[in-house]
Amino acid sequence: MSALKLDITQDRCPMTFVKTKLKLEELEPGDTLEILLTTGEPLENLPRTVTEQGYTVLETSLVRENVYKVVITK
Repeated sequence: MSALKLDITQDRCPMTFVKTKLKLEELEPGDTLEILLTTGEPLENLPRTVTEQGYTVLETSLVRENVYKVVITK
């Protein structure tokens, strides 16, 4: 199992999802992806969209002001 990391705090939709989707494609079953993202549209949309695509959101936590960490597994 491996854990990948992705920082999309400087990106805006739809690039947040494009970058996330590309990174998710690298995952093997059981691997995790840790994403740093900002509040607002990325935090609202990304967890829902990856869940709809069959991934599991393991954790969503505040890292610092307006920045969240979302951990996803395949």
